[in-house]
Amino acid sequence: MSLQACCVKGFEWNGTPEGKAIPFPTSSNQAYVTGSNSDAAVILITDVFGWDFINNRLLADHFAREANVTVYMPDFFNGESLSKDILKMDMQDWAKHGLDIMAFVSKHTREIREPEIFACAKKLRAEYKKLGAIGYCYGGWAVCRLGAKGNNLVDCISMGHPSMLVKEDIDGVAVPTQILAPEIDAAYTEDLKQHTWKTLQKNQVAFAYEHFPGVEHSCFTRGDPKKTGEQEAMVRGKSAAVAWFQQWLHPA
Repeated sequence: MSLQACCVKGFEWNGTPEGKAIPFPTSSNQAYVTGSNSDAAVILITDVFGWDFINNRLLADHFAREANVTVYMPDFFNGESLSKDILKMDMQDWAKHGLDIMAFVSKHTREIREPEIFACAKKLRAEYKKLGAIGYCYGGWAVCRLGAKGNNLVDCISMGHPSMLVKEDIDGVAVPTQILAPEIDAAYTEDLKQHTWKTLQKNQVAFAYEHFPGVEHSCFTRGDPKKTGEQEAMVRGKSAAVAWFQQWLHPA
């Protein structure tokens, strides 16, 4: 239940975010917010590059525009995030540049961050008629917990190349669930994929499992448009999540 090297690989995109930073859920924290729907919202729980990483903000903008939702992307790392420089480094160079992934993770364990994640969802649940959640990498385990039986915090969840996930997270899910799963993924293993497929069926949970052949973990949030298959995976993954939110947050 830890991050893998694939969790910090990838490519930084170009673009200009359209949203804004606001105090959320209290004045002591903040979130990136984009979109203007007063009835339907999505909470986006990021990878370890955090709420201010441009890729994450651009993705949030797409969801807001295309799914017609207001997207909240809180800072769940207490003002900290991994340096973007790590995207350009080989694993053996991390230490000599002062990058300690495990130290970062130890400050932001599931046990430490879950109460804050739940508090954000509870606040949004009280303000919007419909609420979805999407999590990438680090955020994958968190959306499963939001969607667990008895929590009544979200109407649907989506997760892309989740990490730090355990089987018990899948066992507890009770809301419609979308899984965006690259073929090559050291964090979301074949065993976890099979468990997801079997368990959600057994528990009668509505789900959509999207398989992305030939691409690796991180392709949805840090994919390289010049790398074979990653542009297509980014677009397909984004469009799949948009369609999922349209289905479950905008009932006919």
